[in-house]
Order: sequence, then structure tokens, then C-alpha cells
Amino acid sequence: MDTSELAAMINMSESWVYREVRKLGLKGYKLGRGRNAKVQYKRSDVFRWLEQQKLH
Repeated sequence: MDTSELAAMINMSESWVYREVRKLGLKGYKLGRGRNAKVQYKRSDVFRWLEQQKLH
């Protein structure tokens, strides 16, 4: 899942995701080099994080 997909899923901006991803505990994987590099996130990590955010 790339940054734009993650941002759309949690209804936040891409810049917010880039800024806050480490605080959320999500690890990104950079594919490529330089400015055109894409950051990807494991879907299982994203869904695990979302599950942890659930109100009990």
C-alpha cells in the first residue's frame, strides 16, 4: 500500500501521513532512489494498527 492509499484509507492528507507515520508505529519501505522513490507500507501492519485504534 502506498502513501496515497494509506492517506485515503484513514482520511488524512499525504503530508500528514509522512509527518506522523513514525509516531503511529508504522514502518515504511522506500522503493527507488531520490525524489521519485515510493514509500510502501505492509497492509497487515496498517490493518493491525487500525485494529489497535478501535474504541472498546
